Amino acid sequence: MKAKNSDFVRGFPAGATACRIFFFCGPDEAGASAAAARLAAALPDAGERVELSGADLRRDPALLGDEARSTSLFGGQRHIWVRASGDDAHDALQFLIETADAGAGAAAPVFVVATSATDKSRTAKLLEKRKDALVAMFHPPDLSAVAQAVRGMADAAGLRLGGDLAERIARGAGLDVRLAQSEVTKLALYCDADPQAPRPATPEDHAAIGASTEEDGFAPLVNAVLGGELGKLGGEIRRMRELGLNPVGVALALERRAAQLAQIAGRIGSGGRIQSLNPGEKMQLGIFFREERAIIQQFERWMLPAARGARESRLDRLVPRLTALHRNLLANSQAAEVMLAQELAEIGRYAARRA
Repeated sequence: MKAKNSDFVRGFPAGATACRIFFFCGPDEAGASAAAARLAAALPDAGERVELSGADLRRDPALLGDEARSTSLFGGQRHIWVRASGDDAHDALQFLIETADAGAGAAAPVFVVATSATDKSRTAKLLEKRKDALVAMFHPPDLSAVAQAVRGMADAAGLRLGGDLAERIARGAGLDVRLAQSEVTKLALYCDADPQAPRPATPEDHAAIGASTEEDGFAPLVNAVLGGELGKLGGEIRRMRELGLNPVGVALALERRAAQLAQIAGRIGSGGRIQSLNPGEKMQLGIFFREERAIIQQFERWMLPAARGARESRLDRLVPRLTALHRNLLANSQAAEVMLAQELAEIGRYAARRA
């Protein structure tokens, strides 16, 4: 069966929890991961989480079946979580299905979050018509969609959000539903809220828990890197270290901005002008007043040819590089901060180059 990211805003698609294989793909990796995590938590008995990488499964397609049919160390249930790229997990999933059809026995639920894959990929085609599988593609969200998701999180936590607080949380999280969930969880604890004892939450409550703002969040660093502002970049990298910003969170912020630039290019073309859009169109594309100047500058830089005479744009090269950076940070957590700083400097220097 297939689903859209809108099916996960306030719940799950009908029959989702009865599936055993989940393939979540699309350019919004944050949304896909958040939906997969919520669905795993909603399973009747999710048990222990076993993590595998797409590279592991590409090297050994039988590994998925071995892990899915093994029992937990303490004899409980388990589910398999695979972070893959493209069709890395295709052969392993096909092997899992074929061995199940041959009588190999029941397997633990398998969640695959695949960056650089779509619902037209080989893996999606393998699964989409199966009743025991769910394929969902996640597109970069807009403010209203994330605000609606925040309201759903708040309802589940026993919070009543007043005014435009849901939008404020969504915007402060950079439209990342995982960061927004963290904010809602902190806010519920601060307000002593519970589903059985709901509590109101105000903007003052949100400010009191030290919610991220533009100045102490990712935006200045993202703008310095993608804007090629080399004079600011060193200070922003130093600020990143001083504040202890999460390296993966920084990578996600860069991926979201790159996805936004790609979305804008899809709307107006690589040679179009953002200034020609009306306010409603800008809102749909997530171009807000404070960030508009920076986004225009970045769009113009990253729509330039990747090299003299090249047909691809700089953005065409940036997107896979950010995806690879994300994977490397997850695989090398001990060296993540140093690795990220080096990559930010490289991307910033590339952005600063003249055509």
